Amino acid sequence: MSTDLETIHTFTPVRNDLPGEPVPYYVANGEGHRYEVDGQLWTIIARAVDTGGLFDAAYVMGPRGARTPFHVHRDQQRSFLLVRGSVQVWLGGSSRVLVPGDSFNVPAGTALAYRMLAHGTRLLTWAAPGGSLAYVEAIGDRVDAHVHPARTGRSTSPAEREQAGAPLGITFPTGEEVAAAERWDAGLPAGVEPYFLRAGEGDRLATPNALYSYLSRGRNTDHRYFAIHTAGGHSDYFGRHFHREHTENFLCLAGRVWLYANGTEVLLTPGDFLHAPAGTIHTFAFDAHQTEMLGILTPDVFEPFFSVLGSPTDDHVYDESTALVGPPPVHVLQKLQDELDLVLVGPPPQRGVGLDV
Repeated sequence: MSTDLETIHTFTPVRNDLPGEPVPYYVANGEGHRYEVDGQLWTIIARAVDTGGLFDAAYVMGPRGARTPFHVHRDQQRSFLLVRGSVQVWLGGSSRVLVPGDSFNVPAGTALAYRMLAHGTRLLTWAAPGGSLAYVEAIGDRVDAHVHPARTGRSTSPAEREQAGAPLGITFPTGEEVAAAERWDAGLPAGVEPYFLRAGEGDRLATPNALYSYLSRGRNTDHRYFAIHTAGGHSDYFGRHFHREHTENFLCLAGRVWLYANGTEVLLTPGDFLHAPAGTIHTFAFDAHQTEMLGILTPDVFEPFFSVLGSPTDDHVYDESTALVGPPPVHVLQKLQDELDLVLVGPPPQRGVGLDV
């Protein structure tokens, strides 16, 4: 489905449901479509049908010992962020033991396997183009549960996996579980290749009272998306705007984020997700100390914005001593309209809800 931008302006975000069409929507932590696969709980928060085919995303939660065998996606570029617990990952012939905040990038055609090492481990995964989560829908058992099973239930067989994966270009090669290297992975590669990235690393940019860190750039994802981590303190809304050529997705990792979307204010707390397709009039504000947010923007046309906004830094924390001015004021956004995919439509909104929160 294709909807013109002016029509998208009018949509009130759908709440706690997957809309089945590319319109603005919000999913609270734990909500979405949930499936059990090999003792893990997959909570799908975005499907191809919800994003116009651009991408899909899910949380994966499992117990200590839960495994996903070696598999290869022919078509999708994928990324993972460890939210809680610990996991050992085998990726492109290398292995790492990861802790919360660590991430890894999986190009199309790259073999991946993982084993959860801690109780209640939780990963966030996203992929572009969308469509790969149809495998989970095909092979998993739809459930109402919001936590993984207490005990391992039915395990899928190799034949079941092959049958569900084949139509989607997903295969299951034999791989070697090499020993994990104790390496501090701090940089992004120059192109499309598998890589690990430790928490707090990546290309970093400083602005007043905020720190932006790229978990991936367009050059790492065949320009399908980039992912950026924002850490900061209290901030105000900035100018209301929309984008013509890219979709923006917001996930709260820590603290509180207020999202203004087409006139509706939504409070994001850890685990919450908001999808803002092209045409959504939006802005955001941080409402707690040490707030952290992940932005996934697809395709990657808006990546230069953050380099204009901030200055390169070697710091790993934001500077609280600078005067808080929030993200770019209206006059800066106005200047950038001619340079980037940004259409300014008005001044910052006034907070109208949750004023006592």
